[in-house]
Amino acid sequence: MQQTSAPTASPATPFRQGAFPPAPDAKQAPVEHTSHGETRVDPYDWLRDRGYPQVDDQEVLDYLKAENAYTDTVLGPEGEGLRQKLFEELKARVKQDDSGVPYRRGAFWYQVRFSAGQDHPVYLRRPLDAPEGAETPILDVNQLAEGKPFMDVEVAEPSPDGRYLAYTVDDTGAELFTLRVKDLETGEQVGPDIPGTSGGVEWSADGNTLFYVLKDESQRPKFVYRTPRGKGQDAATLVYEEKDPSWWVGIGKSQSGRFIEVGTGTLVASETHLIPADQPDAAPRVVIPRRDDHLYSVADQGDDLWILTNDTHPNFRLVKAPLADWSEKNWQEVVPGDLRTYFTGILALRDWLVIFGRQDGTQQVWVRDAAGGSHTIPFPDPVFAVSGMNNAEYETDTVRLRYSSLVTPPTTFDYDLKARTLATRKVQEIPSGYDPSLYTSERLMAPARDGTPIPVSIVYRKDFKRDGKGPLHLYGYGSYSIPMDPNFSTNRISLLDRGFAFAIAHIRGGSELGRPWHDAGRLANKLNTFNDFLDVAQFLVAQGYSSPGNISIEGGSAGGTLMGAALNMASDGMWRAAVAHVPFVDVINTLSDESLPLTASDYPEWGNPADPEIYRAMKAYSPYDNVAKRPYPHILVTAGLNDYRVTYWEPAKWVARLRDLKTDDNVLLLRTEMTAGHGGSTGRFDKLKEVALSYAFLLKAHGKE
Repeated sequence: MQQTSAPTASPATPFRQGAFPPAPDAKQAPVEHTSHGETRVDPYDWLRDRGYPQVDDQEVLDYLKAENAYTDTVLGPEGEGLRQKLFEELKARVKQDDSGVPYRRGAFWYQVRFSAGQDHPVYLRRPLDAPEGAETPILDVNQLAEGKPFMDVEVAEPSPDGRYLAYTVDDTGAELFTLRVKDLETGEQVGPDIPGTSGGVEWSADGNTLFYVLKDESQRPKFVYRTPRGKGQDAATLVYEEKDPSWWVGIGKSQSGRFIEVGTGTLVASETHLIPADQPDAAPRVVIPRRDDHLYSVADQGDDLWILTNDTHPNFRLVKAPLADWSEKNWQEVVPGDLRTYFTGILALRDWLVIFGRQDGTQQVWVRDAAGGSHTIPFPDPVFAVSGMNNAEYETDTVRLRYSSLVTPPTTFDYDLKARTLATRKVQEIPSGYDPSLYTSERLMAPARDGTPIPVSIVYRKDFKRDGKGPLHLYGYGSYSIPMDPNFSTNRISLLDRGFAFAIAHIRGGSELGRPWHDAGRLANKLNTFNDFLDVAQFLVAQGYSSPGNISIEGGSAGGTLMGAALNMASDGMWRAAVAHVPFVDVINTLSDESLPLTASDYPEWGNPADPEIYRAMKAYSPYDNVAKRPYPHILVTAGLNDYRVTYWEPAKWVARLRDLKTDDNVLLLRTEMTAGHGGSTGRFDKLKEVALSYAFLLKAHGKE
């Protein structure tokens, strides 16, 4: 049942290292690395299996398993105690028999459905003239997952005539997807598996040809192929090869269905090639040849090509050109660039152009009609998260949107572009109960040390007292121009109902305030990301939301870099606990190794440590290189053995060095998922078990169990 007041913490066993058996002690085998005349000693280099991506070094595996066993000793095993209690609490908020809103694609309505007790979805469809309830399954992911510890379906693309289904599966977490084609009339697989793809697949207009991307030996998506339906890789033709090691390639199809899009790029530059979908053998035609620091995206509509480009403004402007000749001399500016307005994407329908972006940091959706008129779609909350979803038709006057806020559960809207009305198609049901009137959220501006205002989103129960005594959980990311939007989370209720305030620091390095916000937090400016996070915490303390020693922090991947830097840079006693998911912490060593998948493509974000200036900047914040003999708070670190984005040895080495140097009696835990990758488990209940682990740690650290 929904709680009406925050519960009082019950007495518990003291949560400190000395209350538990000794933690695993990784051996030291020092290896020296020399850069720019400076030698760094790495005592835990041996944790990197030299056979990677195959990890079969028994000493390494034994250490990781010992750490997992120790985590179970400290937090209790899965299925028992607080972890099980939290799992059941989280699970009770999940509607087990749940269905997505049907969406039209060609001659069918498509839908995704979960059944009670099942971890994975079933894809279904019915003809347009069939009644609801007449759906038939076309792909059951639960069947694919049988006997496998991991299963992820990246895409499931029906052919234009609806006869076939192309889908891609990953059963290791390494993000190497196998492409398969299913005949939806017979239920049989057509042709052989095509392994080693990046996950995307597109059909030619006649459904006789498939386009897909293969990865190279370093798992970088580099090669676009086409193959006849029913044939394998041996019959495939190379369509495009990306030869620059820092550029990655992907494929898509334009909303009209007229073009196969081959997109390649880096974090700061891009290039698009178009192939007529009804001429699959045609050579790709480049829209705008690549040049430094030029990002753009395109969408065809009638005789025109719409282009979002940052050629004259970092936040992009909107131009259009004739499809017959889209060269820059024919560009017509429609909406100029603006420091307050950041354009992030366009959806071109036959009679409408839908533009996604941000105004003063808040997401917005704008609509342009064929006559050039425009309006903004209104939404019920002042601060929210919104995105397009399942918009598969071109000739339509409706756009589907997914919407939520910190207090509003995910809602599916259909927006009537003519009538300018929002129709609610679905609101996420929370079976155990949720009363939004018990909670409130705010958008705050925290001053950074250089005077820059940093946006902060915060949510808490209305009975939360701003007396500095309550626990605060602070989340951050701040990299790769990726924004952390104020989305709803059913899981977060478990913290809010125990008296926590939850805040998101929209720090520099993301794109909440446009591309300049990203530029201010990358390369030599990267320290801004970490300083902003610390300054947000100090601001929230000054505003009475918490106090030093009552704040826990969380971030993952590059947000794990943030966690490591925040732990090293904050004053003693600032943090109560930290959760770092798959953290990128061994910055210099990783970015000095160009054999790793992401190294070359990461240079626009972090820089290349071969540059002395960049090396010095990295040396100032790299979490692994800055671990010191000092107190640290309680720390939980997670990793994935098959993670190719942040390799497992980074968090393992970091934990080992922290154990050796920290001077406190706080708990330090490492949990490695032995059958998963960067995103952890994919099953909806398996994912909740991971959340329960993190929350059990946080509640014990805060004395709130």
